[in-house]
Amino acid sequence: MKTLHPGRQLDTEHAACKVWPADPSLTLAVQALPQAGNTDDEGEYDVEVLVADSKSGAIIAHAYEPSAISSDAIRFSQIDLDTARYQLTPQLRAFGVRVTYEGASRVNPYEGQALSLYVLDGHTLRRVVDDLAVQNNSGEWDGNCAGTFSATTRTLAIGPANSAGYATLRVGETSKESVSKQTSKDCVSTDRSSKRSTTTLEYDGSAYRVPKALHYE
Repeated sequence: MKTLHPGRQLDTEHAACKVWPADPSLTLAVQALPQAGNTDDEGEYDVEVLVADSKSGAIIAHAYEPSAISSDAIRFSQIDLDTARYQLTPQLRAFGVRVTYEGASRVNPYEGQALSLYVLDGHTLRRVVDDLAVQNNSGEWDGNCAGTFSATTRTLAIGPANSAGYATLRVGETSKESVSKQTSKDCVSTDRSSKRSTTTLEYDGSAYRVPKALHYE
């Protein structure tokens, strides 16, 4: 990272690095780079994603994304690598970057997570899924018991290939709502509703376009 960004402050708390299980000769890394002027309460982060040779450390490909992350009342808390089996074609396997956000309010709790997928195409690193919202948990309560809460979780599954040879991506969504109330003895939580749905993402020649309703904002 210092080779790519000499003089830039490296945020070791917001970084991840691991050997790629799909190809141990390659190592994946992601680093959030705080911009000048950031404070503990708010700021912008550039993001560098790279693939390197595991033995020599030489950088094979990288993708630099300026102002990719904002942190304010909804705080940027974590960045991780996802090396699940995202096999898009027989030759191309993607890896993921997950960015987690947390709210600062105790009585209005919030946690969200965005997933982006990248493929190493020769010496080019391409982002093929942009900020799919895979987690969205929020609520409003009195700080003791009474309140309402909602939780949405999305997972990615590989579907059949399209005419261009790229797999379709199936986004499975589960949404739940619950209510907590204080009884004479206990705080009781009751599930109010639960929904499941599936959305299919098709490769359009350069990327899988994420619908606005599924995009992390």
